[in-house]
Order: sequence, then structure tokens, then C-alpha cells
Amino acid sequence: METTLAITVFIISYVFIMTDKINRALVALSGGLLMLLTGVYRWEDAFIDFIDWGTITLLFSMMVLISITKKTGLFEYIAIMMAQRVKGAPIPLLIVTSIFTAVGSALLDNVTTVLLFVPILLTLTNLLHLPVFPYLLTVILSANIGGTATLIGDPPNIMIGQAVEHLTFMSFIVNLGPIVLLIFICTLACLILLFRKSLRSRGDYVEELMNLNANDYIRKTPMLYQSVSVLSLTIIGFLMHAFVHIDLTTVAVCGALLLLLLTDREADAEQVFQEVEWVTLFFFIGLFMLVGGLEQVGVIDELARGMMWLTEGDLPRTAILMLWVSGLFSGVVDNIPFVAAMIPVIEELESYGMTNLDPLWWSLALGACLGGNGTLIGASANVVVAGLASSARQPIGFIKFIAYGFPVVLFSLIVSTIYIYVRYLLPFIESSL
Repeated sequence: METTLAITVFIISYVFIMTDKINRALVALSGGLLMLLTGVYRWEDAFIDFIDWGTITLLFSMMVLISITKKTGLFEYIAIMMAQRVKGAPIPLLIVTSIFTAVGSALLDNVTTVLLFVPILLTLTNLLHLPVFPYLLTVILSANIGGTATLIGDPPNIMIGQAVEHLTFMSFIVNLGPIVLLIFICTLACLILLFRKSLRSRGDYVEELMNLNANDYIRKTPMLYQSVSVLSLTIIGFLMHAFVHIDLTTVAVCGALLLLLLTDREADAEQVFQEVEWVTLFFFIGLFMLVGGLEQVGVIDELARGMMWLTEGDLPRTAILMLWVSGLFSGVVDNIPFVAAMIPVIEELESYGMTNLDPLWWSLALGACLGGNGTLIGASANVVVAGLASSARQPIGFIKFIAYGFPVVLFSLIVSTIYIYVRYLLPFIESSL
């Protein structure tokens, strides 16, 4: 009975989220509350086990940092400088946007990168009177693809890296970097072909842009230098995460609190908190509760066990199935609980005589990270960008995003299948003959 209730509530909530008729945060929270009222789980389970408060706190802290920094005019300054460098040309701007987001997501994490870059992008498209959707779509796709390349780029990779000691920061780059680069280049080329006709700049807007003085938009007060310094220290802390083993959330909280204390006179804390994307944060809470219901009734665990039953522990079949199931499943629900359920399953295979588990880890990482491009709620970065876009009155349609995102996922999984087979499975098959 509880299983049926959980699945029903999840499906109904998902349908309402897709239609965009009601605020997504309200739908997700209502779905989570229904699971509580029907006894699928208790409040204690929701608050302790299912809601990832680390992710919520990380997002909140970065929103505080961005909110204060935005008051200095720094984002407008960077936006104007970037646009002037490419002379206001829409396609070069799309390319720069994609590269910047992908590299940033690999070196930091995709959520932090989109929080930093989307405000700049919204300013740019407004200045040049360009359609914002192609650029926001590019940011989401590039963030998830770029974040796949490193241990700290996407939460699933962090979880896998923590579970498997021999998979280091360099292991992720060496094993996932080549395929990520190929998928990124192909995706960017497709985006340019798709939007080349709609991305046209008008000469008067470009001329107006080139006549702007970027320095006029930046406010050279103590808050500017404080914001840049603390933001830089926070980013350095993220980069040093793999070496000093300080949790990303801890680094972000320290940065946000330090900047609040330093800028207390220029930036009122109450106003800063009002500018936080609360709708996005509550949507995450509701989403965690919805997926938690499926986890509580064993749907995710059954999926994991079903995969092992289908492949009978055969490494090549298990690796390919792992890639596709994690890729398609991660497009529907958050990939974090799925990866959490799969890690012990993969570890258990070692007791059945499967000694080379690395192909399974890389399949899980590729599927979970790249699959996030499937829908607007498939990855944390997607939800954050959607929230920022809605606040700027540039909402991204759920179905419209799927029309672009899902084909990218299918292409990514096909290319990843060939890569996994040629690099890992074919040598294994040949050695076992």
C-alpha cells in the first residue's frame, strides 16, 4: 500500500511540475507533505535521512555571496567586458559562455558555477536584446557535461570518490576527461547549428554596447574589494577540497558568514537574506522529500537489485546497463539517492568474484552526471538556473527544455557506451578468452 502511495504521489507531483501551471516549489512540497500525511515516512525520516541539508546550505551560502557581490556592479562590469571582447556577436558569445561554464564546473562544481555566471549572462542578453533561452540552455548542458570530468564537479562524483579510495582527483580527469571533451565539443556544435538563425544582433544595440564604459558600472567601495577577496578565497577553498579534505559546504558557509560580517555597514543582512532564491531552496527540499518517499518504500533499491538480476553479475552487461539506467533514471529524479543506493551494490559484486569494478564506477559516474541534462529537475544546476531565470522573468518551460535536453542525453549515453566498451570492456573480454 505504501509503495503504491509513494509512486502515485511522485507521478502526480511530477506531472504538475511538468505542466508549469503551479509553482514548482509548492507542488514538490505538497507532494512531500502528502507522503508524510499518508504515513510513507515520518518527519524524522524526512529531516534526518532524505533532505540533503548539506546541498541546501551550500546553495544558500553561495546565494548570499552572489547577492552581496552583485551590489558592487562586478557582474555588470564582467558582462560588458566579455560582450565587448566578442564585439557583441551572439555566436562567439554562446561559445564563450559554453567554455566558461564547462571549465568552471570542472574546477569548482556545477552549482557554484551557474550561480556565479547566470547573473552575468542575464545582464548580457538584456544589453544586447538577445533571446535568453539559448544561453541558459547552453549553461545547463555545459555545466552538467563539464562537471562530469572531475571528482568535485558533480555530487555523484564526490560520492563515488569518497567510497572508492583509489579513485583520486587525477583518476577522474584521466578516465572521464577524454569522453567529456568529445561530448562537450559535439554538443556545442549542435547548439550553434540549432540557434544560429535566431541569434542575430542588431547594429544599434551592438554600437550602444561598444560605446559603454565598463568602469562606470562598478562601485569602487570597500565592499567591492571585500566581496572579490572573500569570493576568491571561497573558490580557492573549493579547488583545494580534494587536498585538504574540508567539506565544500563548510567552505561556502565560512565565506558567506565572513562576507556578511565584513560588509555589514554597506549591505544590510536582512536585505541580503530577502534576495536569496528561497523558492529554489524550497523546491529542492520538496524534491528531496519526493525522492525520499521512493527510497523509503524500496523502489530505488529494487531497481538496483533488478539490474544485478538481469545481468547475472556479468561485467560487460552490468557496466552498459549501469550506464543507461543511471542516465535515464537521473533525468527523472535527483541522481544523489540513486548513486547512494548503487554504491553498496557495486561494492557487493566484489564478494561474487568480480575483481575489476572500475568500469562500473565510470559507468555510474557518466550515467548519473550526463543524465542530469534530460529534464529541468534532473540535476541541481538545472534547478538553480531555472530559479534564477524565473526571478528575472525569463522562465524556462519544462517541456521545452526536455525537447533539447533529452536528445543530448541519448547522444551522450550512446557515445559513452562506445567509450566504455572500447576502453574498458573490450580488453576485459579479450583477456578472459
